[in-house]
Amino acid sequence: MDTNTVFAQSISLKELGIENAKVRYQLSADELHAITLQSGQGVENSTGALAINTGEFTGRSPQDRFIVKDDITKDQVWWGNVNIPFEPQAFEKLYNKVTAFLSNKEVFVRDSYVCSDPNYRLNVRVVTETAWSNLFCYNMFLRPEVSELANFTPEWTVVCAPSFMADPAVDGTRQSNFAILDFTKKIALIGGTGYTGEMKKGIFSALNFILPVFKNTLPMHCSANVGEAGDTAIFFGLSGTGKTTLSADPERKLIGDDEHGWTNENTVFNFEGGCYAKVINLTEENEPDIFRAIKKGALLENVVFKAGTNVVDFDDVSITQNTRVSYPITHIDNVQPGLVGHNPKNIFFLTADSFGILPPISRLTPGQAAYHFISGYTAKVAGTEAGVTEPQPNFSACFGAPFMPLHPTRYAEMLSKKMKDAGVKVWLINTGWTGGAYGTGSRMKLKYTRAMITAALKGELNDVEFKNHEVFGIEIPQDCPNVPVQILNPRNTWEDKDLYDKKALELAHKFKANFAKFEEFANAEILAGAPITE
Repeated sequence: MDTNTVFAQSISLKELGIENAKVRYQLSADELHAITLQSGQGVENSTGALAINTGEFTGRSPQDRFIVKDDITKDQVWWGNVNIPFEPQAFEKLYNKVTAFLSNKEVFVRDSYVCSDPNYRLNVRVVTETAWSNLFCYNMFLRPEVSELANFTPEWTVVCAPSFMADPAVDGTRQSNFAILDFTKKIALIGGTGYTGEMKKGIFSALNFILPVFKNTLPMHCSANVGEAGDTAIFFGLSGTGKTTLSADPERKLIGDDEHGWTNENTVFNFEGGCYAKVINLTEENEPDIFRAIKKGALLENVVFKAGTNVVDFDDVSITQNTRVSYPITHIDNVQPGLVGHNPKNIFFLTADSFGILPPISRLTPGQAAYHFISGYTAKVAGTEAGVTEPQPNFSACFGAPFMPLHPTRYAEMLSKKMKDAGVKVWLINTGWTGGAYGTGSRMKLKYTRAMITAALKGELNDVEFKNHEVFGIEIPQDCPNVPVQILNPRNTWEDKDLYDKKALELAHKFKANFAKFEEFANAEILAGAPITE
């Protein structure tokens, strides 16, 4: 009898309220892959990866994400349409219904942990209804050694039941799906949705409360890598801005691609043990690390195969634009041992500005950095959503508003202090449009963006001349190795300079209108980082 079988016999879910379940404990990636194929819930692609469909939900459902309002959270959480309160009694009743639903069924249980720095480790037990949900957690959370399992004590529990549907009239939810965090019970409860990202983001949201409130550590929705000299770089950015792509640098070791903590000891650690990457328009030429990571053990979501084959058509978005793959970070060659970095020296804020206004690279003062961090700007292009016919600004505080339980200024002030203490340079990188807005201009070439980031990392911009942008006040380098000079100032790339000036002011007003809800909490330095609109 193998070790996992012995442990499975001693694993009881009774204390969770799950009775008489057939517990499949700590199965390997291969076993979970095989069970998914046997059950007809997935197929194998041409590279050996498992491909599944998450059902009705192919992305998170922010309006159905709740936090239980209790003694721990009531005076700390920034309540509103991002952090929606849920009554403790309603949670108790709904939780009991979910555990009764899972009782007498086959369930998949995984012991894992998050936070790669041993000083901040948080043990997590995951109970899932499907094998492929469990495979996702194998890929994304950190994997304990077998020797650690006998004495494993979970601090948080994730319970995920995609086929359980809530009754809004009875259960207090908005609709049949839900993702709820209870900080007293230390449970993330997910139902009615098969989208695996709800599990990942549930634990991320919990850490975004736990680390600053109890550990004086800044949680960040960012990627990070480290150079040969031991210098750590941090990349913030919303989906589609290039966060995962740009941090995968052959000359630097990857710490992680999405979620990190920045400690008082000035270390940066990965929350996770894997990567969850978008695969829309994926090519080996542009994103070789991600492309090659899609092999046995990886989990593809909502992709479409080319007709008559099991070869993925990465350009096909007929199911969703949000096609994804999860894989353990070991699928990438160039990884930082221990997933911890030291000595942060550069921070990059990534935006895909489809208005074509912001420079491809600019340097920020601490006040501007805090302002842009709170703003968390990118822009949606026309056609990505019904009714979007021209670029639309998308502001997400701290580059991750849906996952931030505290007021954004709490995180911004922590970031600002750490930046100053560590002497970090902050850069704003526009991976979006140049020469005009979406539909007129063109997307900034990836090779130029990489060259600009490389120049910043190597200190090659330290001695060049900078000039302030007329509206946003950010500093634009007048020269950059391996980048055409004419694209550095975005105004130069527009044929109609007057139109550029008009659109720049319009975007600045959009920034200020968005920031109005944060002003009363922001200090003078942050407010001074705003664009000039007069």
